[in-house]
Amino acid sequence: SELIKPYLGSKYKVTEVPKSLIFYMSKHSGPVNEVQWCPVREQSHMLLSASMDKTVKVWDAVDTGCCLKTYSCHSCAVRAARWSSCGRRILSGGFDSTLHLTDVETGKQIFSSKTEFRISALKFHPTESNVFICGGFSPEVKAWDIRTSKVLRVYKAAVQQTLDILFLPEGREFLTSTDAVSRDSADRTIVAWDFQSAAKISNQIFHERYTCPSLTLHPKEPVFVAQTNGNYMALFSAQRPYRINKKKRYEGHKVEGFAVGCEFSPDGTLLVTGSSDGKVFFYNYHTSRIIRTLSAHKEACVSAIFHPVLPSLLATCDWAGEIKIWQ
Repeated sequence: SELIKPYLGSKYKVTEVPKSLIFYMSKHSGPVNEVQWCPVREQSHMLLSASMDKTVKVWDAVDTGCCLKTYSCHSCAVRAARWSSCGRRILSGGFDSTLHLTDVETGKQIFSSKTEFRISALKFHPTESNVFICGGFSPEVKAWDIRTSKVLRVYKAAVQQTLDILFLPEGREFLTSTDAVSRDSADRTIVAWDFQSAAKISNQIFHERYTCPSLTLHPKEPVFVAQTNGNYMALFSAQRPYRINKKKRYEGHKVEGFAVGCEFSPDGTLLVTGSSDGKVFFYNYHTSRIIRTLSAHKEACVSAIFHPVLPSLLATCDWAGEIKIWQ
């Protein structure tokens, strides 16, 4: 993309809150669960979307707003989809309990596997590009190796469902947010794992009685944020023992049972989240105050993500199947 080229060599500038709508993309016929910009900077005009309409789509979300490709390898809702680090493959999982690794250009499956559970969360390892972690409607979370198409490791927790997975820097440890079995116990809501040994490091991280539909890592500081079903985001240390910051809470938006995602801006100054009322909320990371709200969608806005290269370009998606690009 000619728009991205001038930014490739330079350092990321300050993030501003976007004000105007650039593209409105509505080719999905069901709710969009998540969107992700291509991690390869030169190809970051491409946006990936996973939908309840059983498809995964790739869009040119910078130059044209057009859908480039549709992948229909799933027989049920696609709950999670991720770019590989090389940007040439897409990993997807859904309610048909299948995993697919698809070649972006040919649309062919490089790897497919049936699991014993419906998949709701997928994350690639940050340094081992052939390894990913998969979780869903099961007490188990599994690490897979693409090269062998086999499960490397199994992580067992006393939970019903994994809602999200977050690798900590370098990938030696990761967190899972879970739908814990007993609603009266606050432990096990967020569990920290040792990636190599599959040992549980801690399950005493979050003591409120809310589940956390999504987790996100700060790009520069050793902290992470958990979106909670208590209509606020909580801040934690990303280093053991992962203590909660009781002085900061990001509240004002609504979650209401939706898997509403949250993310930091690439410069780490803003925290952005969708809201079940269709708005997007921008918080000052340091003060935890709301800087601005954007009336982005009519239905629940479940994802809002900043572009990794272009300052202040934002993609949002909603429960009506719409994707919008803002600047």
